[in-house]
Amino acid sequence: MKISLDWLRTLIPTDKPAEEIGQLLTGSGLEVEGIEELESIPGGLRGVVLGTVLTCEKHPDADKLSLTTVDVGDATPRQIVCGAANVRAGLRVVVALEGATLYPAQGEPFKIKKSKIRGAASEGMICAEDEIGLGTSHAGIMELETELPNGTPAADYFGLGSDSVFEIGLTPNRADAASHYGVARELRALLRQPCHLPDVSQFHTPSEAAHNIGVLVEDAAAAPRYAGLLLENVQVGPSPEWLQRRLRSIGLSPINNVVDVTNFVLHELGQPLHAFDADQIMGGQIRVKRAAEGEKFVTLDGAERTLKGEDLVIADANGTPMALAGVFGGKTSGVSEATTRVFLESAYFNPAVVRKTSQTHQLKTDASFRFERGTDPHMVLVALKRAALLLQEVAGATIVAPVVDAYPTHIGHATVRLRLPRVEKLVGQYIAPERIRQILTDLDILIAEESQDEAGHTEWILSVPPHKVDVTREADVIEEILRIYGYNHVALRPHNAASFLAKFPNPDPEIIRQNTARLLSGQGFSEIITNSLTNSAYFEKGEERDETLVHILNYNSAELNVMRPTVLHSGLEVIRHNVNRRQRDLKLYEFGKTYHLVGGQYQEKNKLVIYLTGNAAAESWQQKSEKATFHQLASAVQQVLASLGFSAPTSQAVQHPYLAGGLTLLAQNQPVAHLGAVSGPVLKRLDVNQPVWYAELDWDWLTKKYKNSLVARELPKFPEVRRDLSLVVDKTVTFDQLQQIARRTEKKLLQQVNVFDIYEGENLGTDKKSYSVSFFLQDPTQTLTDQAIDGVMQRLIQQFEKQAGALIRK
Repeated sequence: MKISLDWLRTLIPTDKPAEEIGQLLTGSGLEVEGIEELESIPGGLRGVVLGTVLTCEKHPDADKLSLTTVDVGDATPRQIVCGAANVRAGLRVVVALEGATLYPAQGEPFKIKKSKIRGAASEGMICAEDEIGLGTSHAGIMELETELPNGTPAADYFGLGSDSVFEIGLTPNRADAASHYGVARELRALLRQPCHLPDVSQFHTPSEAAHNIGVLVEDAAAAPRYAGLLLENVQVGPSPEWLQRRLRSIGLSPINNVVDVTNFVLHELGQPLHAFDADQIMGGQIRVKRAAEGEKFVTLDGAERTLKGEDLVIADANGTPMALAGVFGGKTSGVSEATTRVFLESAYFNPAVVRKTSQTHQLKTDASFRFERGTDPHMVLVALKRAALLLQEVAGATIVAPVVDAYPTHIGHATVRLRLPRVEKLVGQYIAPERIRQILTDLDILIAEESQDEAGHTEWILSVPPHKVDVTREADVIEEILRIYGYNHVALRPHNAASFLAKFPNPDPEIIRQNTARLLSGQGFSEIITNSLTNSAYFEKGEERDETLVHILNYNSAELNVMRPTVLHSGLEVIRHNVNRRQRDLKLYEFGKTYHLVGGQYQEKNKLVIYLTGNAAAESWQQKSEKATFHQLASAVQQVLASLGFSAPTSQAVQHPYLAGGLTLLAQNQPVAHLGAVSGPVLKRLDVNQPVWYAELDWDWLTKKYKNSLVARELPKFPEVRRDLSLVVDKTVTFDQLQQIARRTEKKLLQQVNVFDIYEGENLGTDKKSYSVSFFLQDPTQTLTDQAIDGVMQRLIQQFEKQAGALIRK
């Protein structure tokens, strides 16, 4: 938001320099991000002053040059060579002194230097209007009529004062400061200096009118106040220079005098206005109503928009929309060069209604910016009167009817209780009650009632004006007090401490997350962070029922209209982006949230997801480049689970809507991880053209059940023994089933079970497969004998044959 200092000073007279005002505003929460210096003309006529020609003689060596002496306010007159035909003694002139840089109407800037012209010294330049950028005439030097003393800056004579423009980073809660008057109110409290609204005392309307524009508000909740004024004899044309200069100073381009006045009042008072061509209001009536679902409306930018039933529109008597209330006007009802009758609108609209329409149609305007944050309902008539007086001045308008003000329910001040001891507790420093009273008064917050509680502490009941939209609680009032009192005035204590100690979780989930991230990063995975919003079109095929999706009511983009029910699609978008740029070998992980609506309740869950695609390692002369495999993904998942204290999870066939085969790992009979290949339809929907391995871990459960206890054991003194078996089983039998049988059969000596080969072939049968499995046996108390080893293996063979129908290959 841009604020002109010159404009600001018309509302609060202050001689404070721009830098000091910028510091004050930043300290109070209106952060000044930059200050830009603006000049009416380039250079601002610095180094150019008024002077008087004392003498004028012909140059001894040039017929067309004159040798003059000019008084420019110094002790000694200056000798200047001048070539103008109209130079003469006694003439008041404009003189550019040595060192001044001039910006002519045409050509490049040039600097005035002390020089010799045809042998005569010249200590400056007597200027024509085009030479200093004030016009285009070069008929001769400027001839002035003024009583100002010699040496007066020419900028003062021509009224070309410079301006400073503040760029304020306005936060969403400070709608009260979204105008020059709003900033003036802030400075009033900071400087303890009065500010004032523009004078509208000369506003008068006829008590009766032969005709007027009627107003019918059909939705008072959406439009609590709607006012309008009819003006005739309006002459639409260019705005005067002062108005154009004001608008340009804050980055606006002048359009015409009517539109410029509405923009001027908007940025001066913070109250949006809209001007309708009164002749286009069919039936002579304004209806403030909800739009018909699906009806078409062409806005000022020429775009045809399909309206929704929740949009608030300004319509004529026939119900035809003329404007989106508080957002944008219509093309047919706007002011044009042919307009002579104007109906000026000033209203207070419900912020939520305006924001919804603005978001739905992706229309961001200066008006919607203010309406959706909350404007001042008490400013409606002030702004209307201000605009009407300006239109009388700049467009010759005539007020022909009384103001129409539909305001069925008065919006009063809010009531907030303030306990003075609470101020000290939250601020951390004592502030005298009289200083608090002074600050509140300067902020237009009135003390309606004073009392004491049972402990004898002072309490105030405050009356907060409606323009303070963000002040609704005691803490908000204290923040207002602290802003004006000054954060820098709150002294730091030698030993800062909180008044309570927070209970830190044990174990700390953030520490667990960091350790897991380091583990995966050490294996070559890269962490990504993706958007929690996603596209509902991804779930039109039934993987996620529509009723479980969490829809965004006011979404900025149709492609980001739901909260993601899975992290997978966000990661696939990242993979697609990289693959399309020939980065095909990716190892990624993300800690993210998923969102569901179940039984009318919103659910938020934390997940850890891992992606593996392309080649497992970069190609080099030392090794061949091989595609990433399921087992590499499974290894990463196993290491994560082991680091969390779940070193021996069981597994079963995966049942996951987005995976085409894989495993579900269980810990304590709880599914904690799903891993496998992303299904083809999902990859196609995301335009990913290469296979992707994906793992999804239930991070909430894993951190809740995290085991951080370490058990230290002495290294075994006796060697382990390995024995191998080749088991032919049905294809439906999984290795996990065989592993569970082995561990149930031998619980003391069996340390590890590992499959090192899987074979399927015609000689085994179409429904058979062979597992080559190694068993590692060890006794921590003695060396195993052949008899003990053979006994274990015989028991294992018997149970494999009995429970899995296995055939032992010799």
